[in-house]
Amino acid sequence: MSANSSEGPGLDGKWFKEEEEEKNGMFGSAGPCFDEMRDDPHAPKQQFHPFEASGVAMETASTVVDLLHWRDVKQSGLVFGSVLLLLFSLTQFSVVSVIAYLALAVLSATISYRVYKSVLQAVQKTDEGHPFKAYLEVEIALSADQISKYVEKTQLYINSTMKELRRLFLVQDLVDSIKFAVLMWLLTYVGALFNGLTLLILAVVSMFTVPLVYEKYQTQIDQYLGLVRTQVNSIMGKIREKVPGAKKKE
Repeated sequence: MSANSSEGPGLDGKWFKEEEEEKNGMFGSAGPCFDEMRDDPHAPKQQFHPFEASGVAMETASTVVDLLHWRDVKQSGLVFGSVLLLLFSLTQFSVVSVIAYLALAVLSATISYRVYKSVLQAVQKTDEGHPFKAYLEVEIALSADQISKYVEKTQLYINSTMKELRRLFLVQDLVDSIKFAVLMWLLTYVGALFNGLTLLILAVVSMFTVPLVYEKYQTQIDQYLGLVRTQVNSIMGKIREKVPGAKKKE
């Protein structure tokens, strides 16, 4: 899917903010230390951490994009179906029951496979070792530096959210606060029609369908979104001109 610029119509317009914010990767940027360590034969060996550096983050993001755009139909269908099955299960059973049944299903599969491989090795008189040895030896621990980095990122998001909510609730900008009030008013009707789990199911369905539709009809969608955005900006501009104190300070 091609990315839209901030000047043209598209899906990247800010609803509550007009100023651009600096865009950083979720897990930060990787430093040059990895290349230096790779080239240095005397460098100490490092343990593998599954969430190490932005390379893994970029690979994960690429995998998610491929799933949402159905690059591999079988893989996307499996993930989509599994998530929907889990969510529909939660509509019929409690969270505790769903977790317990999932754990029992996984344990039944792994124990059965372990017993099968043990019997097979005994019959064939081979010594292949534990069938899950490769997975048991994978290092999955998070280092203190990684935890500190994720805590700092979380703190940054929390602080930004708190500042934005303070700006909206204390009416720093009248029009933005009115927009927020309208959004909350609309959400009251949404809450009356759907519960949180139903909204989550709709969100998952949208995640797996909207990107595909947008990629196919991007030009037409951008055209209509541009018209809507222009109309909204025009109405808000008129409100700022007529309502006292609604104009933004230069």
